Amino acid sequence: MNDCVVYVFQSDILECRNNGMEQTGTAYEWEGENVVHLRLHRAHHAFGSASPCLFTTQRQEFDGWQVVVGRDTVMVLHDGAPVDINFIPSEDELHSRSKGILEVDILKDKHVAIIGLGSFGSQIAIELAKAGVGEFSLFDFDRVEIHNLARHTCVLQDLGRLKTDAISDAITGKNPYATVHRYPIDINDDVETLSSVIAQCDLVICATDNNRSRYTLAEQLHLHNKVCIYGRAITRAEGGDVFISRPDEACYCCLVGNDWFGQQNEEITNEESSRRNGTIAAYVSPEDADAMVQVGLSSDIAPICNMMVKLALVELSRGKHSGISCLEDELVYNYYMWANRRERKYSNWHAMPGAGPYPTIMRWYGSHLKRQDDCAICSKDVHLDMGEQFEQQLSDTDTSDINIDDLIKEYT
Repeated sequence: MNDCVVYVFQSDILECRNNGMEQTGTAYEWEGENVVHLRLHRAHHAFGSASPCLFTTQRQEFDGWQVVVGRDTVMVLHDGAPVDINFIPSEDELHSRSKGILEVDILKDKHVAIIGLGSFGSQIAIELAKAGVGEFSLFDFDRVEIHNLARHTCVLQDLGRLKTDAISDAITGKNPYATVHRYPIDINDDVETLSSVIAQCDLVICATDNNRSRYTLAEQLHLHNKVCIYGRAITRAEGGDVFISRPDEACYCCLVGNDWFGQQNEEITNEESSRRNGTIAAYVSPEDADAMVQVGLSSDIAPICNMMVKLALVELSRGKHSGISCLEDELVYNYYMWANRRERKYSNWHAMPGAGPYPTIMRWYGSHLKRQDDCAICSKDVHLDMGEQFEQQLSDTDTSDINIDDLIKEYT
């Protein structure tokens, strides 16, 4: 075992040293790779083959792995022979590379609820974990299926697992000190649980794939005065949008209107789940349903996920001086639009070369939606900000053939 790579948590060493007592832990060994992780506490889900490991303050006769924690020294033994150690850093040091850019000490005390753990929610959860967010509440009643793998963070070995379990492991794999609460429920059927969690969290991420669940969530956000970031993609992820719902400002229904239940501009990624949530009606034939399923590329949803992560980090760090503080002056809108390709809804957009003041793909456009008493789309009050340069060009250019308000109406 002299060439074996061994890892031990610094936090486990400190706990053993402070307790001053012998305790049995677990050695996880990656089969055939000569890599062993020694843990004082058993992992929620095991990885590799597991065997007993002894944490002790005094060296003993022991067959197998032994971590000897002295007052000022640490030694790892295998069958009595010393082995070199690699340390997994403490919580304060784990995100040291982010210091100066993010206030990781602030983020570790933040609680984020993520509703929906599909291709959007899974990526966002892991990115926030890497940034140092310390507490998560995960909502999704689905399991990992074959059709998920093309865009999802989960892998083949996760097939059949609850998404809440799989993403919980992914979060703690990036941030082992994070606390993760798992809710494998349909929020439409268990509003009481949803409400209790929303009341406690600092920020909500809505990454569900249907308007019914978003409407259920919108009611709870209004009740508890919470901020939520919504993200969506439309057919084949040719484009998408991000909307931020804040207390006393426009809610999600202001974006989609009171007839939200009759709308379907979003992409449908799977027949089975879409039939369950009502996106594909029961009377639709299998042939027609198959034609409705049009999935975009993972690289097409990545820009939308990235924007949601940026907005989340700005919201969680708001008022604290950091390397991203300048984004508070940039990301001031509550609605953002993105297009990946000039087709269908974006077919009249211009190519990048020579576009001038006209909208182009591969660029974010921000606008502010005002709150309406009847929660209808307030399109007349929308003004897309394309920058001072754009506004100057716009005043000098005939743009009578482009109506941004109509474009947003059509999209939402």
